[in-house]
Amino acid sequence: MRTRLLLLLILLQAGVLLALGVPLAASQAATEQQRLVVDRIDDTARFGSLAQFATGAGRDAPAGALDQLEEELDRYHELYGIRAGVFRRDGRPLASAPPRWSGVAEDEARTAFDEALAGRRSHGPGQIWPWETDRRLVVASPVVRDGDVVAVVLTDSPTGALRARILRGWLPIALGEAAAMALAVAAAFRLTGWVLSPVRDLDRAAHGITTGRMNSRVAAAGGPPELRRLAASFNEMADHVEEVLEQQRAFVADASHQLRNPLSALLLRIELLGLELPPGSQEFASVRAEGARLARVLDDLLDLAVAEQSTVHLRTTDVAALAAERADSWRPVADREEVTLRTTGPSAVTAWADPIALSSALDALVDNAIKFTPAGGTVEVSCRAEGDVVRIEVADTGSGLSEEELVRVGDRFWRAGRHQNVSGSGLGLSIVKALLTSGGADISYGHNTPRGLRATVRLPREDPGHPGTE
Repeated sequence: MRTRLLLLLILLQAGVLLALGVPLAASQAATEQQRLVVDRIDDTARFGSLAQFATGAGRDAPAGALDQLEEELDRYHELYGIRAGVFRRDGRPLASAPPRWSGVAEDEARTAFDEALAGRRSHGPGQIWPWETDRRLVVASPVVRDGDVVAVVLTDSPTGALRARILRGWLPIALGEAAAMALAVAAAFRLTGWVLSPVRDLDRAAHGITTGRMNSRVAAAGGPPELRRLAASFNEMADHVEEVLEQQRAFVADASHQLRNPLSALLLRIELLGLELPPGSQEFASVRAEGARLARVLDDLLDLAVAEQSTVHLRTTDVAALAAERADSWRPVADREEVTLRTTGPSAVTAWADPIALSSALDALVDNAIKFTPAGGTVEVSCRAEGDVVRIEVADTGSGLSEEELVRVGDRFWRAGRHQNVSGSGLGLSIVKALLTSGGADISYGHNTPRGLRATVRLPREDPGHPGTE
């Protein structure tokens, strides 16, 4: 969004600067050319005065007037490199420099010559631009004697010096335009940053709430009034959502705690009643199993509520060593289930994590992998660094999950249909997610090769700026 807004502002500013700079540059070029045309007109007027004497008939022509005119034209051409000549009405040269220059034969000169024959000074050519290297400046003035045009003075000037002066005049204009554009771009950056600052804060806060940091809020101190009101409304909404979730968590925790004591008493009475029943009673075994299952569900609900309300303490942690330690602690269970449990990857990889929360999450993942891996299978715990994250993977060779089931894995109380006979409450992976997301980590699930489930935990290698970071 900022890129599009910046591009729009820069294009508008460039358009305004061009609308101001182009006419100014054109006016400067026209002024330089007009100054040169005026100079040439003055020169032709001087040569026209000399030509009036040289064109006199018979005794009216002073002796040596034509020679003086030719000397002036030669000196003029030698000093300035400008071709000049006086031409009769029929186009024949009366005097010219360089000698035998027949300037009237050229198209542009012919136009100026015809205009001067009509008794008017030529208006000069159209605007000459610096890139028009082949253009020349032709100026013609009539020589009038007794009210008649008897000859025409013609000058043909090179335009190199004119084009150089135009370029020099454009340089400060270009520098001014560049400086104004730089200021405009800087102002556009500041403006878009000011306008979009609340939007960025809102995005960060929304992402924080999505990842479990319910205390994320937007600082409503900058930006336009409309966005400040939006930030205030978002904070009010976040406060309300956090309050509702806290009430929900408190209810779950209180309900689990309050039910735990009566359930313990009930299980004790069931055990006492079982002493009066014949050994091997199926009904008693079923009642005791359901009671134990209910106790596990209440314990997991209480653990989930604690995990969602706990405050993480992030610090630099050797997660590779921690993963290896947790795998070693579960190796006796894996050996009992005839499952091979191994660890791979480097021996030391650091990341930002809460060691206690990460240990609990790894315990749940390894336990889940061993539980759903048949005898003779393998569970592998690996750890490696990838860019700015550290990946911990727990992969098993069990039956795995389908694409539809992968979408739901981690939902509360959800279990795959073919795993209903495996003990558990369906809350273990929900607890794992709560433990990880509160510390800025995330978890995802996918297929293992050639079969099974692969759980991937991603931990930040740098300080994520969480309030609980040490």
